[in-house]
Amino acid sequence: MLDRNFNNLYIALDSLGANRLRSFLTALGIIFGVAAVIAMLAIGRGAQAEILDQMKLVGVNNIVIKPKAEDKKDGDQQQKESDDKSSSGNGKAAATKARFSKGLSIADAESIRRIIPTVAVISPEMIQEQDVIYGSKSSKLKIVGVEPAFFEINNISIGAGNVFNQRQRVAGEGVCIIGSDVKRKFFISEDPIGKTIKCGAQWLKIIGVTEEKAISKATKDNLGIRDYNLDIYIPIQTSLIRYKNPSLYLGAGEDAFFNNNNQQPGNQIFHQLDQLVIQVHESESLSESATIISRMLRRRHNDVLDFEITIPEQLLKQQQKTKDVFNIVLSAIAGISLLVGGIGIMNIMLASVLERTREIGIRMALGAQKKDIVMQFLFEAVLISLTGGIIGVILGVSGAYLVDKLADIHTIVSGISIFLSFVLASAVGLIFGISPARKAAHKNPIECLRHD
Repeated sequence: MLDRNFNNLYIALDSLGANRLRSFLTALGIIFGVAAVIAMLAIGRGAQAEILDQMKLVGVNNIVIKPKAEDKKDGDQQQKESDDKSSSGNGKAAATKARFSKGLSIADAESIRRIIPTVAVISPEMIQEQDVIYGSKSSKLKIVGVEPAFFEINNISIGAGNVFNQRQRVAGEGVCIIGSDVKRKFFISEDPIGKTIKCGAQWLKIIGVTEEKAISKATKDNLGIRDYNLDIYIPIQTSLIRYKNPSLYLGAGEDAFFNNNNQQPGNQIFHQLDQLVIQVHESESLSESATIISRMLRRRHNDVLDFEITIPEQLLKQQQKTKDVFNIVLSAIAGISLLVGGIGIMNIMLASVLERTREIGIRMALGAQKKDIVMQFLFEAVLISLTGGIIGVILGVSGAYLVDKLADIHTIVSGISIFLSFVLASAVGLIFGISPARKAAHKNPIECLRHD
């Protein structure tokens, strides 16, 4: 039995070799179909990996609050409400028509931390640019006032040294943690730990260096995030005491805040914080927590909408969903290409059966059984499909590589996609080769021999 199948395989190979051009043209549909499947799966996996990397960058279960100028529409509405109150009262005008907001502050962060039970950690940030000098080197860099939770939320590891301790945070000491690129810029051949670097008018002692965090330019533009490797991090109390107006600073530690009520005209500080990141315990409570935080901040800000709240994880998941739909459509188109390729194989094989009627008759006259004829034509169809699959895999992998390099679209070719392509190619050859093979096997050998 095995010898008969090997003989049928040899005859199939000989037939394909005698008609190389026709065999190649028959395989074109499979070639392009397999190449398209591999390329589409590579693009889809690349997009998924990119989204996962972005989620790691922005953190999981995070709510981001940023200050903003009050919307003109919102301000006009408040003005209208104030005018209505002034005209509908006892003739007394309101003291001021515009509502006052103290802006996003540490006091807001502490209220959220204290009141909302779904909050796991909270990270206020104060960002400013300063001229940084060490020895003969200088550069303008961002000085970011943070709490230790900042490194946890943003998945930033300390490669050398330590994070701020409680005493340094509460006292607002002149210490800092520098990014990996800052180390390369200022400390090429020396250990920065323990060294003092001048940031603006302040001298800061380096107590730690962050590990490098790989962030592509496309990711930074898409997420609107900074290059964490080029930042210098200081305790947020240090930022308050040493870089902001210390006369407006009350107390120390976690309860420190600006007393906006005691500010003098011309010396007001709005939006004490440049960003506030809140991490909740469960993803299911993200939307509800964001709604509660929004209402709470509006009450604290005298109903002035001078902040905006975003949930990066939900935005990224929506983006991933959109990409998944796009990839499904493209994969379906690639699948249609395989289907068309299979139909092409069946058509050519049917035509081949008609052309080789006499050959079939001679084989049957020499003792070939129906199953031998079936196996011969099935082998031909499967060999065409597998050859097309191999060429298609090479084209698909090459295409994915070119897309990654030339179009700046991240692609990942997996062994599963290659295996799946081979399975599909074999299945297409087997399925669409059955009908021509059966038709050839059921021919009458006497009529075949009479065929010219």
